[in-house]
Amino acid sequence: ARARQDGERWASALQRAQREALEREATRGAEQARQQELIRDMKGRLLELLREKDALWQKTEGIDPQAPSPAPRDAGLCARCRKDFRLLSRRYSCRLCQGKVCHACSVDVGKQGRCCLLCYQQRHPQAT
Repeated sequence: ARARQDGERWASALQRAQREALEREATRGAEQARQQELIRDMKGRLLELLREKDALWQKTEGIDPQAPSPAPRDAGLCARCRKDFRLLSRRYSCRLCQGKVCHACSVDVGKQGRCCLLCYQQRHPQAT
């Protein structure tokens, strides 16, 4: 009788475990379906954004880049950030537009010297 009771307890525990496993599997399947739908939606949105980017790129392809800013009237200020030149903030002359810029607003282009960020970005668009 005791063995029969133990067997019935184990059988009911097994049935409960099987039911829980089936419920977990159904929940996991529903979650996987939601994730697949989300992935499909995200791929569609990505394609929309790529099409929009291409359309904008085609619209802007013919536009000329902005001309470098002229040198400021006040030679004591950086042409880009308007910072005062002092003893520790050195002034550089852009080799392209001749504007006076500080170290932070200039780029070292090797033997040619330094140029302002705007001129550098216009000459090297892949660097931005």
